[in-house]
Amino acid sequence: MKAVILAAGIGERMRPLTYTHPKGLLPVAGKPILDYVLESLKRAETENVEIVVGYRKEDIIGRYGDGDNWEMDISYVEQPEQRGTADAISLTESDETFLVINGDVYCDAPSLVETINKHEEGEAVATLGTYRVKSAASYGVIKTKNGKIQEVIEKPKETYNQLINAGIYVFEPEIYDAIEDTPLSKRDEKEITTSIEMLIEKGELVSANELSSWVHVGRPWDLLIANENALKNLTPTTEGEIEPGAYVDENVTVEEGTLIRSGAYIEGPAYIGENSDIGPNCYIRPYTSIGKEVRIGNAVEVKNSIILDGSHAAHHSYIGDSIVGYGCNFGSGTKVGNLRLDAGNVIMTLRGELTDTGRRKLGAVLGEGVQTGINSSINPGVKVGPNSAVGPGAILYEDLPPNRCVFVEQKEEKRAWKND
Repeated sequence: MKAVILAAGIGERMRPLTYTHPKGLLPVAGKPILDYVLESLKRAETENVEIVVGYRKEDIIGRYGDGDNWEMDISYVEQPEQRGTADAISLTESDETFLVINGDVYCDAPSLVETINKHEEGEAVATLGTYRVKSAASYGVIKTKNGKIQEVIEKPKETYNQLINAGIYVFEPEIYDAIEDTPLSKRDEKEITTSIEMLIEKGELVSANELSSWVHVGRPWDLLIANENALKNLTPTTEGEIEPGAYVDENVTVEEGTLIRSGAYIEGPAYIGENSDIGPNCYIRPYTSIGKEVRIGNAVEVKNSIILDGSHAAHHSYIGDSIVGYGCNFGSGTKVGNLRLDAGNVIMTLRGELTDTGRRKLGAVLGEGVQTGINSSINPGVKVGPNSAVGPGAILYEDLPPNRCVFVEQKEEKRAWKND
């Protein structure tokens, strides 16, 4: 069966990370999200994959090429303008049953296979993968009866414990005709959910299959959730060097060329990439992923965070529930807070709007090349754009755009100073 991966989007809600990288290439447990999508497709015995690309398409094509390294046939089609999911699917071609999966979903392979099998065993023109979530406020809710979809509800009034559209579809070629007739939404886009609603209204059979494991990586904190899931399922290996006096849990992966220095204490599950330098006397707590050539030094504590390639926190820093982009550098004594003083849910600005993350503990999101000075602090939910800096002693309360600096202004009082 042919598979289509939708990976053309800009990923505005994932900024500042997506200023410099496409969302599908952001890593969890040492691998990009798209790697996990392709691995699931491979386990589902899918050999022909077409990726719809757009934003930073060269990065995606450069990584996956023609699919030889994946033992798959990978091709690409470009969506020049981001005009919606239905528009993206309309750019592909298939004269037989095909699978569509969003490039920002983390789904287990057995659930994917089960969805395909359910479609092939029935007579539906479309089968949707669904997932039950505690809060469906930002998803399309799926109402079903006997496994058949009755209605797709956007922005539902009832949000608790609902089945939502998981961004995984098995279609018959008839979907192309529905897409052609699909009107533009208020956002001037063609949405695939509208196309599916049109099929239901025409009396076509649209079925649903509930997935066992699924994460939509649409917001920065979703990346932490996907990272947690990936680490739980990771088979640990130790290829780097661990000095005497270091403690490393059995469920910690240490890649080749990495040195774990004496006094380091690492709790798993955790992942540490190639050629990194960890310790001495640091504390890495569970659900932390550290990339390649990263330095975590003396008296540094990292908790439930993702530290991307080339970043350095050499001494006396705390990083909690955060995402640190490529090539960042922390001055001594930098602290990234992850808990509000009132212990309420952390608020983060997405697309210019304040958003309740639903998390009591969430730190900062730093873009590529961010620097901090000694004894600086970044408050919970703050985002720092690429190549920006937080000066020595500064406390950052609000988001900092790309290529900006924040400094504490000191005033010199010019007068004689008497020594007693």
